[in-house]
Amino acid sequence: MLLGPMNTRSTTRRGFLQDIAVGSSLALASCGRATAPTPASPTGPADVTLHIAPVLADIAKDHTISTIGYNGQVPGPLIRLKEGVPVTVDLFNDTDSPEFVHWHGLIVPADVDGAAEEKSLVVPPRGRLRYRLTPQPSGARFVHSHVMPMSDLNRGTYGGQFGFVYIEPKTNPGQYDREIFLATHEWEPFFTTEEEMDDPDITPAEKARKEEQDKNSKPNGWEIGYQRFTINGKALGYGEPVRVKEGERVLFHILNGSATENIELALPGHQFQVVALDGNPVPHPQLVEVLSLGTAERISAVVEMKNPGVWALGTPHDDDRKNGMGVVIEYANRTGAPRWIKPNRKPWDYTMFGQSIFGDTRPVPEPVETIPLAIGKINGGTGAFNRWTINGKAFDENDQPRALQKGKRYRLVFDNQTDDPHPVHLHRNTFELTNVYGKPTAGVMKDVVLIKGFRKIAVDFTPAMEGLTLFHCHQQFHMDYGLKTLFNVT
Repeated sequence: MLLGPMNTRSTTRRGFLQDIAVGSSLALASCGRATAPTPASPTGPADVTLHIAPVLADIAKDHTISTIGYNGQVPGPLIRLKEGVPVTVDLFNDTDSPEFVHWHGLIVPADVDGAAEEKSLVVPPRGRLRYRLTPQPSGARFVHSHVMPMSDLNRGTYGGQFGFVYIEPKTNPGQYDREIFLATHEWEPFFTTEEEMDDPDITPAEKARKEEQDKNSKPNGWEIGYQRFTINGKALGYGEPVRVKEGERVLFHILNGSATENIELALPGHQFQVVALDGNPVPHPQLVEVLSLGTAERISAVVEMKNPGVWALGTPHDDDRKNGMGVVIEYANRTGAPRWIKPNRKPWDYTMFGQSIFGDTRPVPEPVETIPLAIGKINGGTGAFNRWTINGKAFDENDQPRALQKGKRYRLVFDNQTDDPHPVHLHRNTFELTNVYGKPTAGVMKDVVLIKGFRKIAVDFTPAMEGLTLFHCHQQFHMDYGLKTLFNVT
């Protein structure tokens, strides 16, 4: 396993073989710490080493963020693994608080998944945790903190503990010239009374439902806002640009590393050919002008570099782009200020990448059980926190997890009965989209899906591993205040 710096540098596929293997050297440098006992703790040097420690990150000119990161940088180092090849992981915690490191999108046992609800192993304060895992499935995954910060906006996914994990497939034709990894993030969060922006695609009936809900409930509670925005830890125009050559086919892997924000990104004068969602190849790659990513979603897209110039790859939201959400794309032998052209907006539709279902032909098997998961909201009122529910109940650690059987196919129906969008995530599994807002589909495999207000999405999954499995909204504020539940696979 090789670790590479997580910045705007690009790399050829062969270039990764020239990176420096730092896992064992970092482990040796940290001998003598308290070690958390693990079952059959492996011996020898580690293949992957992450240090959880304070970091000072220069995100813009004369602007430094104090946060907690991995290996002294934000985002953390790119972790590149091989599908199916076991690795030894060392986690060192240089803080005074216990930590969980979640391997997002990987199918791994619950004890190493990095979630308290699954009774995963904890990285103790000023201590070390070692274990072994087998990376699967292939594609763009990531690693991040999974502590519950609640009202502490300095902890959890609000900080700098996140970074790409790329799992090399066993076979890969590589129809691109090089790869670039870009992770977005927001900084300096604060409490605000402003609600999230209205969905531009909301129907009149949904708008009326929202107004009726607002009329019959308390005022909305606290929301989260941000002052600074970055891609790969740098605000737009600060740091090195992404340098490209005319005629190249560049594979961008893009991660929404936000704690709470759903985002859009565009590259003026270019189109993205989306080839994978959440690291999983799509049945029908499609060209789009604007990428839409809910919190924790990943998109892999090929861009043909055939419009020379200096461009701003960034958000169409002017205020957020002005405050940093973008990165400069610079062609060889081109100089000047980056250009921005507002893109034509079209509703994001997961089904465009999947297989349509016509008539009675159903390419997806019937599940053994359909499980409704209705998402509700209890407004907290002025100066308080909203509560979030699944099937009328906020998460309670004393509740019995719902029992599922390994190897059987289940259908989860996410029924968003609120006006807020929810990027929901299922741990330790990949699911297949089967119905999106009333439109049947198949073949799109994901681990996060964004459900707009007053809409429904159905997904199917077959649990591959026994043990506790967490389902939650990846919007940190929603998860902290109730929007999660547990399954127990036997």
